[in-house]
Amino acid sequence: QVQLVESGGGLVEAGGSLRLSCAASGLTFGSYAMGWFRQPPGKEREFVAAITRSGGRTFYSNSVKGRFTIFRDNTKNTAYLQMNSLKPEDTAAYYCGAEFTGGTVTLTTRSEYDYWGQGTQVTVSS
Repeated sequence: QVQLVESGGGLVEAGGSLRLSCAASGLTFGSYAMGWFRQPPGKEREFVAAITRSGGRTFYSNSVKGRFTIFRDNTKNTAYLQMNSLKPEDTAAYYCGAEFTGGTVTLTTRSEYDYWGQGTQVTVSS
């Protein structure tokens, strides 16, 4: 069955960096766009970043643009989120999702994604 497994979360001071990984199995990874969403405590899950199947296009929320970078390695079936200059407001559970492009999609909407991982916690202290 399809599995997405996130890793790399943890506790970091403001201004620090973390790299999240999302390892996929049970699917043809190169056929899926990948996205990262996050859910701060007591809030809705929100879009963070997405990358197309080939990695040729990336998309970011305004709140992380210039600080976070999404990339993928299709030979390793893994997507990554490099997070720099972290802020306390970045504290959240981070989830990766896989989207099989069957039409016009934005990659920024949670409902477009077919599969989700279990999440990894990122906590940024001030």
